[in-house]
Amino acid sequence: MTRLASSPVAPALDRTLVWFRSDLRLTDNPALAAALSAKEALFVFIDETNDGLRPRGGASRWWLHHALESLGRSLAERGQKLLFLKGDSRQIIPELAERCGAGRVVWNRRYGQPERDMDASIKAALKAGGIAVESFNGALLYEPMEIRSKAGGPMRVFTPFWRACRTLREPDQPVAAPERLPAPAATVPLDMLTLDDLALLPTKPDWAGGLRASWQPGEAGAAAKLADFLAGPLRNYGENRNRPDFVSTSRLSPHLAFGEISPRQIWHATEAARMAGQAAGNAEDIDKFFSELGWREFSHHLLFHFPTLPKANYQPKFDSFPWQEDPAGLAAWQRGQTGYPIVDAGMRELWQTGFMHNRVRMIVASFLIKHLMIDWRLGESWFWDTLCDADPANNAASWQWVAGSGADAAPYFRIFNPVTQGEKFDPDGVYIRKFVPELARLPDKFIHKPWEAPHPIRQAAGIVLGQTYPKPVVQHEHARQRALAAFQSLSGEPL
Repeated sequence: MTRLASSPVAPALDRTLVWFRSDLRLTDNPALAAALSAKEALFVFIDETNDGLRPRGGASRWWLHHALESLGRSLAERGQKLLFLKGDSRQIIPELAERCGAGRVVWNRRYGQPERDMDASIKAALKAGGIAVESFNGALLYEPMEIRSKAGGPMRVFTPFWRACRTLREPDQPVAAPERLPAPAATVPLDMLTLDDLALLPTKPDWAGGLRASWQPGEAGAAAKLADFLAGPLRNYGENRNRPDFVSTSRLSPHLAFGEISPRQIWHATEAARMAGQAAGNAEDIDKFFSELGWREFSHHLLFHFPTLPKANYQPKFDSFPWQEDPAGLAAWQRGQTGYPIVDAGMRELWQTGFMHNRVRMIVASFLIKHLMIDWRLGESWFWDTLCDADPANNAASWQWVAGSGADAAPYFRIFNPVTQGEKFDPDGVYIRKFVPELARLPDKFIHKPWEAPHPIRQAAGIVLGQTYPKPVVQHEHARQRALAAFQSLSGEPL
């Protein structure tokens, strides 16, 4: 817990405390923009240890370090400093505001129930102390409370939800990054931490080499990713986005998760490029890309209205599903050693880079849930720890979608065949050869099913099943029938 030194200072209405959370950027940051009229300002980030908040996973903590480092440099270029604290924000924010004499505190909203409860508590404490407080939408195109069904409740199906969003209004225009910031506050508590004091980076061992080679965290990295996407992969996005062997997606999700870019920036930059004839894609590609932003919005809508989404089945009938206890199967899945090349490539991409192609995420999630019949929450937890873009709304909603237990979910009996999925979306085995190099010398005909390759071909490729590459941990057709029987016994529904 951080100790705040020095005595309280009389609050000044022209001194503002800006609390950065999941909005680590200067451009289109409403809380930051609200502080620009102040004479003095303090900028703080808290590594929160509040009860009820889910601790960040390892990959997220690595990204967070570099995002904060980038934000700190941007503030320094404008004569300001990013302050670091660690502990319970319900205690730190009111005390910090009092110690530095802030007359106002501003932040951008988060939408999980623990965060909302925490913010309400902090707002009440600040107001009781005579300190003004304001919060803003910095993360979404449309806030969850804005979109309602005809009956006045939350939306539960994506298509009408997104239609309601699109008919509500165009997303607001983003606000440019400020060239100047208010002066630093004259009084700053003495016991500030450094970024290194937060101990966000892995050290023993340092497993982040693949992440460093794959990503440029920070606002500049986000802008570069968007520009590259609009100039190239947006072309044929509607078709190619399912191909992990192509550079076919924006890879903006980690930058969005940490607020290094806002969805408003993405939306309007895409529209501007289209209007100027500089976007690589056509109208259908752009609409499909926007609908992916829509799924992010829908996930946050669900989390807001159904706050147990990361922990409990959205559809209660799945509460009695006969999940299997299979530590060996879970470990094989986590290590990318299932014997199914497309599944193993995805899990190894995740471990090496902190990311996984979206189509492959669906394949590996389906495999864990339906081939191994392992509880989706164990997969969600693994992704939470290993994904750079781990997000409490997207992660939980997506896992429940695949499991069939979520809102507007894929039916449980939609069971991906990992062989045919690989053949369809990685037809030349490019993705598999990149992340499962022990299979690289197999002909395309067998790259997705090495167990069917004749012995001389496997021998020429240097493959000994069960030694250099595992045999399948489960047979597809057997696993499929087992999963279907389990669901039928649960639902009583004919399949």
